[in-house]
Amino acid sequence: MNSLQSKVLFAGIVLFSASCLVEAGGAPIVAESGIAILGATVFDATGAKPVVETVLIRNGHIEAIGQQRSVPTGYLTIDASGEALLPGFYDLHTHWTGGGQPRDTPTIANADLAAGVTTSNDFNASPESYEVRRAWLNSLIAPHVNLCGRLSTPGGHGADWSDTETTKWVSTPEEARAGVDAIVPYKPDCLGEVMTDGWRYGTMPDMTSMNEDAIAALVDEAHKYHLTVLTHTVTVTKGAEAGKAKVDVIAHALQDREIDDATVQSIKDGGSFMVPTLAVYEPNKPSHSDSTSPSPQSLRKWEFALHNTMRLYSAGVPIALGTDAGMPGTLHGKATLREMQLLVKAGLPASAALIAGTANGARAMSQLADRGTIEVGKRADLVLIKGKPWDNIADVEKTDRVFLDGKLVAGPGAPPPNPDSPMPAVKIDKLIDNFERPDGRSNLDTLVMTNPDRGLDRSVEIIQVVPREGDDHALMMTAKMAVKDKPFVSVVIPLTKGSIAPADLRSFHGIRFDLRGDGDYLVTMNSLKGAWEASATGNSVWKTIDLPFTSFHHTQPARGNQSETAWSGDDITEIEIVDHRASGAKSWLEIDNVTFF
Repeated sequence: MNSLQSKVLFAGIVLFSASCLVEAGGAPIVAESGIAILGATVFDATGAKPVVETVLIRNGHIEAIGQQRSVPTGYLTIDASGEALLPGFYDLHTHWTGGGQPRDTPTIANADLAAGVTTSNDFNASPESYEVRRAWLNSLIAPHVNLCGRLSTPGGHGADWSDTETTKWVSTPEEARAGVDAIVPYKPDCLGEVMTDGWRYGTMPDMTSMNEDAIAALVDEAHKYHLTVLTHTVTVTKGAEAGKAKVDVIAHALQDREIDDATVQSIKDGGSFMVPTLAVYEPNKPSHSDSTSPSPQSLRKWEFALHNTMRLYSAGVPIALGTDAGMPGTLHGKATLREMQLLVKAGLPASAALIAGTANGARAMSQLADRGTIEVGKRADLVLIKGKPWDNIADVEKTDRVFLDGKLVAGPGAPPPNPDSPMPAVKIDKLIDNFERPDGRSNLDTLVMTNPDRGLDRSVEIIQVVPREGDDHALMMTAKMAVKDKPFVSVVIPLTKGSIAPADLRSFHGIRFDLRGDGDYLVTMNSLKGAWEASATGNSVWKTIDLPFTSFHHTQPARGNQSETAWSGDDITEIEIVDHRASGAKSWLEIDNVTFF
């Protein structure tokens, strides 16, 4: 930072109010003019040496920086003597999933901010949920979250658990471009996790990898929309192909063997960032409850991951931070801090690990002009730490206060964390779907989806709207069950977009629908507290099924709510009709006029 820059005052776009919650006499107060952070040693992530400076914040941005900076009248001052001030941390690879820890959106936001994570990429959300997710995040105290579209190959990694609306299935260059184009209307912030590598870490056969020409077409199409492409790429061979395709960000450390010079050069020439996600692969994770010893294979892959990370760094490939938080034993927030320590374990200097978690994350996401470094005019996403993490990387654990858009969001004087509660339940109309909308959406304006069993060998199902009588239509599902134990397929009708906000059904008494089919089915109401199930039988003749809510029984308790089995009716997210058949069997059903009564 030169002397001229330190005198510049920023008067840019106001994104948030200038008020900021801070500690004064044990109670939060509001700073109407601005904030002055005094005495902190500033690690600005530009490569400059840390230096004690005063940092002024106004209107959510960094207004001025200087060693002899005067504080304007009316600014609230924070004495940060002896502390380090860094840009807020980036985590480029996370999954905001109910299967992780923490598991709910408000508590994930709390955990990230408590650790100083101010920007996060989420790879878990279906595009159908983006609109509602963004509204929910905007109502919380939450980091900036980039919602990323997912693409894989048929049967590939990531396609082994999700429906085709959550993860687009592509094989050819034409399908890759079409997959990108299908996600774009939802306004994604990026594309990732793009599953270019189907190798299951050496424990299973390749689950079908994406060909180089498809990767290249996908990247080319995404870049037309100015979208960053982040891939799941775990082998050296596919790493070379990703580099040639000019993938923006490659994860996860390339761990099947030592990386060769040609692959390093391909990645470097392609301008790709490497995100090792060491935190998800670390043997004997500090946060993991599993006490079993890691296998020799896991230890061998871990050594490759460390070696290849350092090899790429030494060659000049930029390293950025990602964790795969949300996966087993990989905790949101805490994993980000652990990742920086593991980068140092791999051989990076502590300062490089800090830049990986700040400026390089912003650079990889084309957001460096807005955040990622401490410079005049940039967004005031900042972390105060009691220590010198550029000397001792473990000091990143000593978070004191965190600022998001110039507001104190964690630490002394910050507002209380988000309560662990879902979005408020919404009232819905009684007509769920009569399958007459020309755009294929339900009468509740939700996207009807399929949900086959999970795994490498999945049952195959197709749904389509077909004529019934006259001008009427119905939904037909046909399926072939996988050759496996207890295969199943299902049709899912979300009651709200993306199944994020629960529906309030307390004004209704049950569900009614017309059915034709070839046997017995489970009718499931998925809720925030698990599933509620009843049975129905179909044959070749249309009949109307009436299922009072009292006929449903509770099963599959969700997210630790095993004791919460009482029906409330205000937390239902989806109606699902599940078809269990014998291994290898074929099945079908037709449904129409799905309503509450």
